[in-house]
Amino acid sequence: MYMVEAQKLCKRVASPEGLLTLLDGVDLAVAEGETCAIVGASGSGKSTLLGLLAGLDVPTSGRVLLDGRDLGTLDEDGRARVRAGRVGFVFQSFQLLPALTALENVMLPLELAGRPAAASTAREVLVRVGLQDRLQHYPSQLSGGEQQRVAIARAFATAPRILFADEPTGNLDQATGRRVIDLMFSLNREHATTILLVTHEPTVAAYCDRMLRLAAGRLEAAAGTGVAV
Repeated sequence: MYMVEAQKLCKRVASPEGLLTLLDGVDLAVAEGETCAIVGASGSGKSTLLGLLAGLDVPTSGRVLLDGRDLGTLDEDGRARVRAGRVGFVFQSFQLLPALTALENVMLPLELAGRPAAASTAREVLVRVGLQDRLQHYPSQLSGGEQQRVAIARAFATAPRILFADEPTGNLDQATGRRVIDLMFSLNREHATTILLVTHEPTVAAYCDRMLRLAAGRLEAAAGTGVAV
């Protein structure tokens, strides 16, 4: 079974010169438990594609199926319900809530999903990313690398079926970035979590089962086994 599918996905936006095509007939299928990297030049539409696949944006045409659900048949609340408890996100712009501590930021998705023992689960994941001494710190009291590790811990906390990651090591030093990537792929092995990540770093993409390149709005196999669909 595929965890996420895109069928003839197109995204066009208005620009001063007219309609700009960001994605042009993208077909993609990622199996349960698979790890897939999307690479390409800056501005090639990688983050746009990730947002569409996660249901954070809607395509101009085509459709996305996430865990078997056609996102095009759902409104914003419906898409949010599909994501709840089964989708994790890691973005370069950490998106932490400034009024919550590191521990509270990681507890939040657990509490929203009605998971028991939210505090102990959140603490355990923060320890795994090396932040056992920062549990009660607010985002403004953390370095950029520490904030990204909190964001990653938050994404891992609910043990999602699929993890969408947009440049997950972009704001981290090399040692911390390696630790984060090792943790992501440990999650994949332990829980058969599907990982779909966007990166400009070949060493990060090389961890994945499959690498796809986005160029001129179209997706093509770049390395590894398999093709786009």
